Amino acid sequence: MKISLDIDQEHEQTKVIIQCKELDDSIQEIVDYLKGKETEFIIGRVGEMQHILKPKNIHYFHTENEKVIAVTSEGSFVLKEKLYELEKMLPSTRFVRLSKSVIANLHEMSRFEPSFNGTLCVHFKSGAKEYVTRHYVKNIKESLKMNRRKDG
Repeated sequence: MKISLDIDQEHEQTKVIIQCKELDDSIQEIVDYLKGKETEFIIGRVGEMQHILKPKNIHYFHTENEKVIAVTSEGSFVLKEKLYELEKMLPSTRFVRLSKSVIANLHEMSRFEPSFNGTLCVHFKSGAKEYVTRHYVKNIKESLKMNRRKDG
């Protein structure tokens, strides 16, 4: 891997360009790291109070009554962002889509079990649980590195 760094006071903003033959795990990790640095805080509301949330402390995001809710150990917070916006701005090495209405923090999951019709039930360290719809089961298994073949 070749790395170039161009430091010049004439640059108005920092720009990162990655040139590669293909997007492999190591490149994706770099991209996710940079995305994570870009999103240090998310603002969540409870009533009129605005709270500063760190993405790593959020267990999962879900939609409820057309609002996006961030769930943490301190409670639930209403966000202004849409789920698809959060999915773009958060690192995919930490956050994974479980369904059309849920994005979860992989580091806050404790276990999961097969559920009805090929879905999975994900249990969080907090005791909460959400379901992975069939469409997203493959993605979560890949994120958790469960698709590896067993030798023997």
